[in-house]
Amino acid sequence: MRNKARSDWQLVEQQLAKWHAAKSEKKKEEVKPGYVISISREAGCGASSIARALAERVGMDLMGGRIIQMVAESADTSKKVVDPLDEKEMTRRDDWLTSLFESRHLWPDRYLHHLTKVIGTIGRFGNAVILGRGANFVLPQEQTFSLRLVAPEELRIKNATRTTVEEARSYIIKTDADRRSFVRKYFNAEINDPLHYDLIVNMRGMTIEGAVEAITVAFNAWKR
Repeated sequence: MRNKARSDWQLVEQQLAKWHAAKSEKKKEEVKPGYVISISREAGCGASSIARALAERVGMDLMGGRIIQMVAESADTSKKVVDPLDEKEMTRRDDWLTSLFESRHLWPDRYLHHLTKVIGTIGRFGNAVILGRGANFVLPQEQTFSLRLVAPEELRIKNATRTTVEEARSYIIKTDADRRSFVRKYFNAEINDPLHYDLIVNMRGMTIEGAVEAITVAFNAWKR
């Protein structure tokens, strides 16, 4: 577990370094945001594997939900989280965050405030696949290709690495409930509403490679 945490933080450091480099290269010009692919998913549908393969396929950085959560939770004590944006850009972003909170009547929670800052920073430079954490409810729609992954319960139970079938079923039920509650609490939205997504992929009868191929085609069509 300790090695896993260290690995996650190494990925965070690498991403922050890229943001710093991007700022230095473009400090004299307007930074044009790149595209972001946000992935919402049901538990046990293979989303982590799809996200990794998709990021490699389209040449984007992968930012998993755990990594974003770790950064968001430490944002109030880690100045380097917001350093990639200069003062003018931070002012614009904070104005945008304020309007986001007001327009959506969001819960004034400290974690949400830092989470949206972190996701907003990723969106500022783009070229990233974001897994989870409600990114599609934070970033502008014209910049974000929003994907939802679903699968039949029996397949998700089979994919869940638990000792018994009942433990696997309990895991996916609780995980899905937690994610629904997260989106309801922080974004006043229903995670299962199809209108929140540009593409919904049902993994019934789909391989990881097939799903990545379909998503890539849809993403390229969406960009055009």
